Amino acid sequence: MVKKRSRSLCRREGIAQSIYYKWSKEFLEAGKRRLAGDTARAASTGEVQALRREARDLKEVVAEQTLELRLLKKSMTADGGDDE
Repeated sequence: MVKKRSRSLCRREGIAQSIYYKWSKEFLEAGKRRLAGDTARAASTGEVQALRREARDLKEVVAEQTLELRLLKKSMTADGGDDE
């Protein structure tokens, strides 16, 4: 039954059965490796650049928030929060 379905699928998609079985085997092997924890993958240059850009932007936001907090704390203590 499976061979009959794969034959009709290959015929419909216009690919050789040998290619279908090769792809199927590669797909299953990749799934096994993934489930076994072998998840190493090379990130593309575009992905790396986007992640670096995002990290830089997030660091800037954290720096701005930290500065605002420090300024607020200073203004609160200067307004009489420290009555000694």
